[in-house]
Parts: sequence; C-alpha cells; structure tokens
Amino acid sequence: MSSIPSLSELLEYVDFNQRSFLISAASIGFNPTFWNIVARKEYRTKFLTRTFGGNRDVACYALAVTIFGLGLVRDFLYERALRDQPSHPALQGENVKYAAYALFAVGNLLVASSTWQLGIQGTFLGDYFGILKDKMITGFPFNITSAPMYHGSTLSFLGTALLYGKPAGILLTLWVLVVYTVAISFENPFTAAIYAKRDKERAKAGYEPKKEL
Repeated sequence: MSSIPSLSELLEYVDFNQRSFLISAASIGFNPTFWNIVARKEYRTKFLTRTFGGNRDVACYALAVTIFGLGLVRDFLYERALRDQPSHPALQGENVKYAAYALFAVGNLLVASSTWQLGIQGTFLGDYFGILKDKMITGFPFNITSAPMYHGSTLSFLGTALLYGKPAGILLTLWVLVVYTVAISFENPFTAAIYAKRDKERAKAGYEPKKEL
C-alpha cells in the first residue's frame, strides 16, 4: 500500500505555471462573487425584474439559467485544469477511486435534495426577488448542514480531484471551500435580514401563519 503523501509532497505535483489552473481558480472565485453582487443589486433596485417587464418570476429564472450556465463553464474549466496537471502515484489506487465515487455521490445527493426542497427559485436566490418561503426548511439535507448546496458541491470537487488522482484538484477544492465559506458569511446574514423584515411586516399587518395539522 502507498503511504499517505504529506502536503509538501502533494504540492510538488501541482504545476502552478499552467494557465488552465489559474483560469479554473479565477472561475471558482468569480461565480459566487457574481451572483451575490447581482442578487443584492436586484434586491435593492429590482433592475432584473424591471428588465423583464416587472415579472420577478421570469427575472429569477433568467438569473437561475445564468448561474447554472456559469457553473457548467466552471466545471469544464476545472476538469480541463486537472487534465493539464500531473497525477500523484499515491492517488492512483482502487481505494482512492472508491472514495472518489462515494464523495461524488454524497455531494450530488446533497445538491439534488437541496434543490428539490427549495425549488428552482429558492435555490437560485429567489429571496432577493421577494419570492420567500413561508417557513424555514429543516428537513433533509438541511438537518445535516445549513448549506447543503455549497458543501455538496465542494465534496463533488474533491471526488473529481481524487478520481483523476490530481493534487492540483485537491488544492482547487480547498479554494472552493474558502470561496463558499466567504459566500456563506455574506449570504446568511443578508437572507436572515430579508426574512426578519418580512416577519416584521407580517406582524404589523396582523398576519398569522397557518397552523400545521
């Protein structure tokens, strides 16, 4: 059996001079930055809703398509970057591949189940368009992690890195984790403030939520 390589050994198998590696890293950082900036501007100015004739649903779907498309580009650039990077011998074994498949499966389960629970609009920042859920979702996968979409995506990145046996992929996955952690730190308080404002307005209007039977 191959011993587990140290961090320094893994870094020796990362070619930082590859342009594809830098482009992939830039794409990973760009996506959440883009959708946070756009969503916050929409919340404050309704510029997307106005662009689509005042229809917030269509505007939200348009942003969803854009974010999804950028995600496909990011994934393509990530895979392209991995193909240009050297593989580490210790990451070539069957057990590593099994771990890769497991991570990829769990990651996609978290992403898919999160989307199922939230719906397309809930997944793609519908809150910023004023499309709010009546109450917080606490079932699976939100009873496991508060950000299943982000954490599931991170696991998928790691699974892909291991499947290719690329230390560069592991490093890019760490970058994904950092980027998403920063995004969560911005998004969660802002989203909480949106719902707090909605609840305050409901209380003033004397709104009472329906009781569950």
